Amino acid sequence: MALPTSPTNSWMQSLDFPSRLFGTERSDYELYEDGDDFVLSVELPGFDPDEISVTWQDGVLNVAAEHDDEARGRRQTYHRRFRFPKDVDDDAISAEYTNGILEVRLPIVSGATVTGTEIEIEA
Repeated sequence: MALPTSPTNSWMQSLDFPSRLFGTERSDYELYEDGDDFVLSVELPGFDPDEISVTWQDGVLNVAAEHDDEARGRRQTYHRRFRFPKDVDDDAISAEYTNGILEVRLPIVSGATVTGTEIEIEA
């Protein structure tokens, strides 16, 4: 039995079932290291800069956006959290929004890594 390639009702349509099941969905962000910076690029078309909020707390970057599309009678929202594996210079984080793309640069503190506890795996 083959899985359906198109959802049959609005509830299933919002889940985008086949692509979520097989992990083929397209990501709306890109995260990479560029020299001594983490760079997060997020696609947020249709938002104005004043509708976007970027906050940093305890190694977690929070990106949120909210837009009322009165022409279509709907509200568009976006929310995603990103945890970083290295210490970031909190005071030097910068963000720029151009042509629907939010780019956040997070400078890495030289030689620092976030410490943690190794978890033993029992067999």
